[in-house]
Amino acid sequence: MTLLTDIDRYLRHTGMPETKFGRLAVRDPRLVHDLRRGRVPGPSICARVSAMLEQR
Repeated sequence: MTLLTDIDRYLRHTGMPETKFGRLAVRDPRLVHDLRRGRVPGPSICARVSAMLEQR
C-alpha cells in the first residue's frame, strides 16, 4: 500500500482531521493535502509518518 492510503485509513479509523495529522506527524498541516496533489515525501517524512501510523 502507499503512504497516502495508510494515512487515509488511519484518518477514517481515528476520525482525526488531516491537518491535525500532518501537524502532529511532521509539523506540516498541509501534508495530506500536498500528498494528494502529488507531493513525494522524502525518507525522513516517510519515517515520521510511519511512526505516527504505528502508534494506533
